[in-house]
Amino acid sequence: MNEIPSQAPAAFLTTDRAGRIDGATTTNTSSSLHTPTIHHPIPDKASPEQHSHKTDESQATKNKLTNAAKTLQVLKWFIKDQWFLLAMGAVVLVSSQVQVPASQQRIKRTVITYLAVSVIFFINGCTLDTRVMLANYMRWKLHIFVQLQCYLVCSAATFAIVSLCATNPHFMDPWLLIGFLFVGSAPTTMSSNVVMTRQAHGNAALTVVQSVIGQFLCPFLTPIILQMYLSTGSWYSKVLQRGSGYADIYQRVFMQLGLSLFLPMLLGQIVQRLFPKTTKKVFFDWKLLKLSSIALLTMVWQTFDQAFSSGAFEAVKPSNIIFIVFITIALYMIWLAICFTAASLWLPKKDVIACCYCCPAKALAMVVPLTSVMYINIDPVNQSKMQIPAIIFQAFQVAIGGIMTIGFRKWIRPEEEREEAEKLVEAGARN
Repeated sequence: MNEIPSQAPAAFLTTDRAGRIDGATTTNTSSSLHTPTIHHPIPDKASPEQHSHKTDESQATKNKLTNAAKTLQVLKWFIKDQWFLLAMGAVVLVSSQVQVPASQQRIKRTVITYLAVSVIFFINGCTLDTRVMLANYMRWKLHIFVQLQCYLVCSAATFAIVSLCATNPHFMDPWLLIGFLFVGSAPTTMSSNVVMTRQAHGNAALTVVQSVIGQFLCPFLTPIILQMYLSTGSWYSKVLQRGSGYADIYQRVFMQLGLSLFLPMLLGQIVQRLFPKTTKKVFFDWKLLKLSSIALLTMVWQTFDQAFSSGAFEAVKPSNIIFIVFITIALYMIWLAICFTAASLWLPKKDVIACCYCCPAKALAMVVPLTSVMYINIDPVNQSKMQIPAIIFQAFQVAIGGIMTIGFRKWIRPEEEREEAEKLVEAGARN
């Protein structure tokens, strides 16, 4: 009789039912021998299809998180870069709901027109180099190019489109067509041009110079150009009665130029000359250049507040308003395309950007007094109708100009990087 040990060897404690010991297989010799077994949990091995499905789900979750992060990043960038465009939309919305009382409209318009423009050009005086300004004033060929584009090319394109739109007298209001001719014959604007050119990394000094020259020429050129187009005998021009003279235009324009442009610019240049480090710190390091954009927002608000207060939009058929929007966009893009194509042939990129903001943009501040003085016996409703194209055009020129800053910055970036590299090389050579 075989003797059964009183205690099983330790090795047997790790055997399973098949008698595996440390990887070696043994066979039990007696069925009566029952060795204790310890069962180790065997992991549940998923099939390749299940494993692939889990991997796909994990990857899809990661992709969703990545896409959400990218979307949030793009949204933050757009808000930071195009805050002015969003703020302008909010300003127009507010002005459509709440307006300044009619009795205070004149005071509001005068204060904001002078104060906002003064702030913009005072900041330009503090931040633009005097030598650069003088150098841009000496570029007479460029002055001729820009002013011809602004006065003759723009007005001719506008007259062509107005003539096409005037084929049906029962569709378009004659006062709207006349208003478009005023827009096409107006000079370039001062405030938004400079703000947008600076944001697009263009030649802001050139924009200031062209704005000043354009505004100075306005009282002399705009009435002549308008009379040339309105004396063709077209049906829409017969509603007008000629005014007696232009003394009021000259007085208003030159007073505004002196008080809101020349004087603030001169004061800004003096401040920059006396405190160069302080002005650089305040406007560049502390980001107070944005005050120009805020001042421009107040001008946009003033324009739309006056339009909604006078009921100008209610006096025009909705179909005409929609048509005005499309014509406005078409006019701006046509003027922009002509200017960009012509300027790119012979000007550096910074100057091209400045020209693209000067030539298509129009000054609402000049259109409004011209419509009030050039022609007489116009009732307030028709006066408001005549100003609607200029009001809508200003909104779109600011909006499109803000969007254009993105493309212009991307277009000029290689040139800026090359100039920066050349400066570093020159600095290294000096050291």
